[in-house]
Amino acid sequence: MLIGEYHYNLDTKGRLALPAKLRHELGETVIITRGLDSCLFVYPKKEWEVLLSQLVNLPLTQSNSRAFSRFMLAGAVESEIDQQGRVLIPDYLRKFAGLNKKVVIAGVSNRLEIWDENLWNEYRIKTERDANDIAEKLINFGI
Repeated sequence: MLIGEYHYNLDTKGRLALPAKLRHELGETVIITRGLDSCLFVYPKKEWEVLLSQLVNLPLTQSNSRAFSRFMLAGAVESEIDQQGRVLIPDYLRKFAGLNKKVVIAGVSNRLEIWDENLWNEYRIKTERDANDIAEKLINFGI
């Protein structure tokens, strides 16, 4: 399971070290794509295949389905984890997520999220403040 919050620095070439304790579960290659809330999603290949099967089953005739599939797939890149445990994040994805030098890697079960540290801190503070209201709205999901 991919969990936890980790603070790292992007190097000048756009490489990011992934947490050592999560690398085994990630495997040798990951898929990096645009995420929601202005972050990047990082999937192990097996989890990416699960998501991909869900995306290809969305109805092609619905514009929201087409748009979401394009959003997730057109920006996706397969990235090998190098000997130092780093992945290269392409420039267009760094720009999308507003990544500067300091980033946060958040483990959220089946994927990692990569956030600009400042955006993460704003998001975390707001979510912590609203946690009770958020939890009440999830009652229909059995939480």
